[in-house]
Amino acid sequence: MKDKAIKFLVFISFLLFSITALADGKLNLYNWADYTPEDLVNKFEAETGIQVTVDTYDSNETLLAKLQAGGSSTGYDLAVPSQHFVEIMIKEGLLEKVSGIQDMSNYKYVAEQFQGPSFDPTQEYSTPWQMGSASWAYRADSYSGNGSSMMEFFKPSDEVCGKVAVFKSPEEVVNMAHLALGSNFCSEDPNEMTAVLDLLLEQKKCVAVYSSEGINERLMSGEIIMHAHWDGYSQVGVWEGVDDLTYAYPKEGVVGWFDSLVMPKGAKNVDEAKAFMNFVMHPENMAILSNFAAYANAIPESVNYLSEDMKNAKNIQVPDGIPVKFGQACNEKSQGLVDKVWTKLMQ
Repeated sequence: MKDKAIKFLVFISFLLFSITALADGKLNLYNWADYTPEDLVNKFEAETGIQVTVDTYDSNETLLAKLQAGGSSTGYDLAVPSQHFVEIMIKEGLLEKVSGIQDMSNYKYVAEQFQGPSFDPTQEYSTPWQMGSASWAYRADSYSGNGSSMMEFFKPSDEVCGKVAVFKSPEEVVNMAHLALGSNFCSEDPNEMTAVLDLLLEQKKCVAVYSSEGINERLMSGEIIMHAHWDGYSQVGVWEGVDDLTYAYPKEGVVGWFDSLVMPKGAKNVDEAKAFMNFVMHPENMAILSNFAAYANAIPESVNYLSEDMKNAKNIQVPDGIPVKFGQACNEKSQGLVDKVWTKLMQ
């Protein structure tokens, strides 16, 4: 009896020590801009005592470069890359394995089709964040088109020429051009990539700026009428007062993406990072994220906590028959062609 009492006291002491250790913890999150709701961070801090610091980036390429340059430690405990960049980071040894993801208490809420995804089939590196698509959006009151073709974006009409804006990184722009031309993502055909470059150079005559930040602000001011965009962020623009902001679902399709939480190599606050991963997978918390960012997610039960605005968000509803083609990790040859295209475009 005495031995059992001692063992129980040892267990309680260990549990209290673990809770206290987390309560004194810190978490450094590296995420896309406008993608981390303050309400979510505040709730996590209140429940765990862990203090969260958030830094932001504007593209998967920026994140990848940061991790590649960081060596054994970037100073970050979690980051949020898209699916094909998770695959690249795993292959380059830039991520820590996260033990016990499938045993986390909230993993059970992840829809079966999103468990063990193709980019992380053993679920050793990532947990779901948000998912959506990339296309372009326009001010319907200032544009006579209807967004039915990707060529409307790449061959702008006179009414919007000079008021077009494009993402500043190649990842989604090149894939959108592939959709417009009917060619393959990660093409190894120099002729196909020449056609992509020609299309982008033709569009450039009408492009006012290449930028992945401040998108809704430009559209709201009227300086830009047509902008490369993401479905959810365009919906946020509607909520912020740009009533005629319309997300295009062209017949050629849109570029799909699936963002995940991952742990960069050398992360210092491992337990805190795992606690946040588990926290986000709870339906109520995932709904906070979707209500803020306006993207879909991999937690079906989160629908019980979604706002009415989110449930009725038109810009994230993919019309029947519109393909969603997900970006993929390109091999060295095809990525080299993408880099050459973008370098020439930016000259």
